[in-house]
Amino acid sequence: MKKRILALLLTAAMTVSMLTGCGDSKSTSASADGVQEITWMFWDDLEATEDLISKGYKETVDRFNKDYEGVYHVNVVTTNLEEYYPKLNALVAAGETPDCFIVSPGPNLDVYVEPGVAADLTSYLKADGWMDTFNGGEGAFSQQTYDGKIYAVPLNIAAACVFYNTEMFSAAGITEMPTDWDGMLSACQKLQDAGYTPITISAGTAWCLSMLAGYLCDSEGVDTAAIDAGTASWTDANVVNAANKLVEISKYFQPTAAGDTNDVATANFYNEEAAMLIQGSWAIAQINGSNPDFEDKCGVFAFPGTDGRVIAKSDSLAMSASTEHPEAVIAFMKYFTDDTAQKYTAEVGGKIPVTKVEYDASKAPAQLAYVMDVFGNAKSTFGFYNESLATTEAGAAFDDTMVSIYLGTPVEEGLQSLEDFYKNNVWKK
Repeated sequence: MKKRILALLLTAAMTVSMLTGCGDSKSTSASADGVQEITWMFWDDLEATEDLISKGYKETVDRFNKDYEGVYHVNVVTTNLEEYYPKLNALVAAGETPDCFIVSPGPNLDVYVEPGVAADLTSYLKADGWMDTFNGGEGAFSQQTYDGKIYAVPLNIAAACVFYNTEMFSAAGITEMPTDWDGMLSACQKLQDAGYTPITISAGTAWCLSMLAGYLCDSEGVDTAAIDAGTASWTDANVVNAANKLVEISKYFQPTAAGDTNDVATANFYNEEAAMLIQGSWAIAQINGSNPDFEDKCGVFAFPGTDGRVIAKSDSLAMSASTEHPEAVIAFMKYFTDDTAQKYTAEVGGKIPVTKVEYDASKAPAQLAYVMDVFGNAKSTFGFYNESLATTEAGAAFDDTMVSIYLGTPVEEGLQSLEDFYKNNVWKK
């Protein structure tokens, strides 16, 4: 596994020319006056963004650089979400790994742990009580822990929900939120009959569609651990049922879903061109940042039919194992989890804080209270399929299969291709 990952990273070096315009990507440096210069790589443009979480991250960077002026200084390397991992991997392969980089947990982090790209953070977290500030203590790092060592620090928690336009639902005569699959289809039909596009979603950004597919698989009792172990199959009846549900609900998508990016699909919702958006609660920052007036008519409910299970994830920070300035990187990471940053996360960004910080719920976006209710009533959580399957390649294969089925590939044929991928790349190991 390690050799295969390293090979992939070395292959990525061929794309290093894509990085023009990203800024200084040298992993370590010190200026002439002795200031320790570090780099942080992020998946949004902090200077142009309207996303409130990203704006909060910019405030954190600016605050850090001001407070540590003359001692430490962080330079930000930015890109967009779709290009983030290819560009990060190209930097890794070129020996220019950013000192600090944002990453999703699961196999996406595993890619950097196994070849020794990400540093072990356990001792730093335990050294001065930093870990104790997190909700759940060491338990807060379950998705960032490998072989008993912690390799990333979570910044927030988000739950995948259904955002809906309360005015459109009322106009369509929908008085109760769907709690099962039939109720979801009924709501879609009522909205369509009332002249509204029921759902906006991105199939152009594959993980958005596969998030919905993950919910449908879970509602059918698909056991991904059993599939990864080879004791269950992608062609089993419950996976077929889930894929058929995806086809069934897709007739309620916006006509441009196949080509729309995540940003476009989300804009369709807050611009009131569609009644529902199936997305993570990180979308609150984008929705309210782009159209603050829409907050009053934006409701939230749990995706129906999953028996109280909710998709949850966190953004996390990793440190390069090759950084020459670990103290500077750790100091920078701590700024993201201090009270100032975590209060902003809740009160402005609308995400669930990871620390024990006290925040003013009355200042927080209205949607956060709804999300907290969904999260609080959840029986359990699970991750994105593309971040939870055996490897990142397996997750990508799932994403691509679901998009292919949405675009018209027969369900059985699409799932057989995913089964074949597992036979050739997962089960034979």
